Amino acid sequence: MRIVIAGGHGQIALRLERLLAARGYEVAGIIRKREQGDDLREVGAEPVLCDLESASLEQVAAVLQGAGAAVFAAGAGPGSGVERKDTVDRGAAVLFADAAERAGVRRYIVVSSMGADAKHPGDEVFDAYLRAKGEADEYVKTRLGLDWTILRPGSLTNDAGTGLVRLEAATGRGPVSRDDVAAVLSELIDTPATAGLTLELISGSKPVAVALKDVAGN
Repeated sequence: MRIVIAGGHGQIALRLERLLAARGYEVAGIIRKREQGDDLREVGAEPVLCDLESASLEQVAAVLQGAGAAVFAAGAGPGSGVERKDTVDRGAAVLFADAAERAGVRRYIVVSSMGADAKHPGDEVFDAYLRAKGEADEYVKTRLGLDWTILRPGSLTNDAGTGLVRLEAATGRGPVSRDDVAAVLSELIDTPATAGLTLELISGSKPVAVALKDVAGN
């Protein structure tokens, strides 16, 4: 199965690409800068040059053609302002969802954020980020052609993954390693029974596979 990841050079995406490639998947990561390509090749992914802030629906749908799953893991990044929170964290997410639907890619995973809320108040950049993520999540939920799952991790760390997590509709705030987020994402792709769920993720005591089975009702 081919899996396409938006934001392919992100810290979580690179970890996810390595995991998926090791499991034998054909993995493509969408990047904005050609020089990022070697990092993707190093983890076993095919780099695809495409700027989601300027690409057309048809261009993105062409990238997604033939994929079995799509993962939106793009973000404007910590140094960006309010405008790019809208163009990337909301706009690119909406475009990627529309493109997946156009290309017939049903399995669709969103890397969102704890606290994402379209009605989140406040004037700071982080407030705009939470609103943008919330608006994107709400849009994805309206797409009848997508079997979507929205994952909202807690505070991200670069600690080594433990493989032990807490994954529920509401976990409360807490940290989680990027390693463990990637591990959960890789399992979500293969767990279609989580379609239609919005899940929060923090470090916990359950092995990833067990946590997935619990939320999927298996």
